[in-house]
Amino acid sequence: MIVPYKNSPEGKKKQVAVMFDKIAARYDILNHILSFNVDKHWRRVAIRIMEKYKPEIILDIATGTGDFAIAAAKQFNAVITGVDISAGMLEVARNKIKKLKLNGQIIVIQADSEQLPFQDGEFDSAMAAFGVRNFENLVIGLKEVYRVISERGAFVMLEFSKPEKIPFRYLYDFYFRNILPVLGRLISGDPSAYRYLPESVSTFPKGADMIQILVDCGFRNCYVKRLSFGIASIYVGEKV
Repeated sequence: MIVPYKNSPEGKKKQVAVMFDKIAARYDILNHILSFNVDKHWRRVAIRIMEKYKPEIILDIATGTGDFAIAAAKQFNAVITGVDISAGMLEVARNKIKKLKLNGQIIVIQADSEQLPFQDGEFDSAMAAFGVRNFENLVIGLKEVYRVISERGAFVMLEFSKPEKIPFRYLYDFYFRNILPVLGRLISGDPSAYRYLPESVSTFPKGADMIQILVDCGFRNCYVKRLSFGIASIYVGEKV
């Protein structure tokens, strides 16, 4: 299992929470710099896919600093609940939500995505951006997402993937393994956080493998939309 701090006796879940607490204050600027601001476009594409389901009650898994929830709030007249295990990330999210005067539309709470504190079918749909990869147990987490969304709802998941075509694959590998960790360490001050990122991406299921896991967890009509030559992918699964 890929973890942020290889010498720590703590499990992945605890390590991920500690890591994000450490980098929370600089997470947004790092995200935008390291992705050349393309991450904003990826979220917009994912939200356009969600439009089909006309959600009114949305769960944002691993909401982090709330960027995905905020983008959805601007698009949908929906109540959005964001959950995350990092108190530091949620503090940043609350400040942003308050500044944008979205308190009445977005609620964020500290919770474990693998043990969601919600009733079965409580949400119309669920979404996640760059968070599912950090689950300690992927199948348990996805089954929890399936449990809390209602029938005819959907789960829209945005995650890093990997370009397959040359030369984009070589350029991606070089940037992800050599440049991104150095920039991440310099800006965040945590050398482990941005070493963990490329390692976790490289081992995370992609394409057909991820689709099969979604199907095994109960989702149907699953498909993947690749973005930016395959640097990121949007996975969609419905509860029918």
